[in-house]
Amino acid sequence: MIRSIYTFFVHAYTQLIRVAGLFNPKAKAWYDGRKNLTSIVSSAPKNAFWFHCASLGEFDQGLPLMNALKEKYPNTEVVVSFFSPSGKEHYQKRKNHPVDFSCYLPIDSKSNVRAFVNELSPKSCFIIKYEFWPNLLAVLHEKKVPIYSVATLLRPNQIYFQWYGSWFRKHLNLVNHFFIQNSETEQLLKAIGIVNISIVGDLRFDTVVQRKNQISPQNDIIEAFLQGQKAIIFGSSWREEEEILLAFKPHLNGCKIILAPHNVDEKNCERLMKQFESSAARYTKFKAGDSSKPILILDTIGHLASAYAYGELAVIGGGFRGQLHNILEPSVYGL
Repeated sequence: MIRSIYTFFVHAYTQLIRVAGLFNPKAKAWYDGRKNLTSIVSSAPKNAFWFHCASLGEFDQGLPLMNALKEKYPNTEVVVSFFSPSGKEHYQKRKNHPVDFSCYLPIDSKSNVRAFVNELSPKSCFIIKYEFWPNLLAVLHEKKVPIYSVATLLRPNQIYFQWYGSWFRKHLNLVNHFFIQNSETEQLLKAIGIVNISIVGDLRFDTVVQRKNQISPQNDIIEAFLQGQKAIIFGSSWREEEEILLAFKPHLNGCKIILAPHNVDEKNCERLMKQFESSAARYTKFKAGDSSKPILILDTIGHLASAYAYGELAVIGGGFRGQLHNILEPSVYGL
């Protein structure tokens, strides 16, 4: 009964996304990417290591494990599914990634997931951080596919730990092993009777160090803009951080700013250009004369991590909303 109600709401949510797609390109990509998914997955390698990541941040967390498995089992391929277009459309910007096939995660009904898993026939499934879809877990367990939760991070206010969350809670017991980030997550899991746990920390530490050591940060556009200076970098900014920069603008005194908004859609980038007027240039439309401007708007996804190499100070977005973005990427450069 609860599964039927849950599946109804999943389908209702999907239809809302479909309608939103008439106005929002990201919602359209989310919905369109799931059309004919079983047919798309028919070309995926069989008996592969399957990783599921919500978005690009979770992909970064899974990368060290993907690379380690690929190194140990070079003849086994890696399949990655994503919930969000931000991951599916931009993971390729992570150089030297080991992904052999990528796709969207199916809408979480038993029929959708069963068809998907039957076609994919994975060796095992690695769920990064917290994507515990009940029907997905049930079908994987039914098909005897080992399930591992990697870099798991849980909070007391999640449904699994509420008095009304027993149906969702029982699906966590289908996971073969939890490789978790911290002791709080360990205590939460043990409180609901789960003991197949190992504390391994946050794999993004491995990712940012590897990226710094392996990938050249050279960026001709940023170097042309900076002309040898170091930048103050506003990383994954929301309006609150942008308002700070706007107030600071009259006092820049030759400082160079790289502004990387969290939302890089055209409407938001045009808003920023209007807000900062002649002081700003866009990365994707940069021209020689823009080097004299104090602000460069990084209107792309996938370039911020290496842009931190050009910084001396970082202002990280999301903190005023209680959702601070990645501080490891600037930290690895000593900002």
